[in-house]
Amino acid sequence: MNGDPKLYQLLDNLNINYQYIAHPPAPTIEIAKQFWKGHDAKHCKNLFFRNHKGNKHFLVILDCDKDMDIHSIEKQLGQGKLSFASEKRLQQYLGLTPGSVTPFGLINDTTKHVHLFIDENLRFTEKLSFHPCINTASLFIATSDFVRFLEHCGNTYEWIKLY
Repeated sequence: MNGDPKLYQLLDNLNINYQYIAHPPAPTIEIAKQFWKGHDAKHCKNLFFRNHKGNKHFLVILDCDKDMDIHSIEKQLGQGKLSFASEKRLQQYLGLTPGSVTPFGLINDTTKHVHLFIDENLRFTEKLSFHPCINTASLFIATSDFVRFLEHCGNTYEWIKLY
């Protein structure tokens, strides 16, 4: 299976069921959508930001069909000026590469540095989908299992209303 073997081992250890599909590289939502047809999960957009000082990092998870500009996100999160984190920071904190951003990268955040903001509309969906730390596959999991995964990882997170 494509993706981080540590992730699959953790999901198995937590008794989290998932559906797996392999597909060609899908570094953008537009490309990935063509491979998700016929799957009943809510597909997520994952954005990795840093604050102005570069000492805080945030993963923002929202519905893939929602268009959000960075200024709108800054205003709603109340964390000051944000910018997309560099490739180096993405690798350092989540062990990921651009185009493969996923909350499953939290398995690599041993210091629990990254804080998550999750669109509260996603809380009420049955299933969510994310890349398994690489953009050549997608996993579909129950939202309740995703919350169990987050609780296990131990990073701080909050559900917020994203407009």
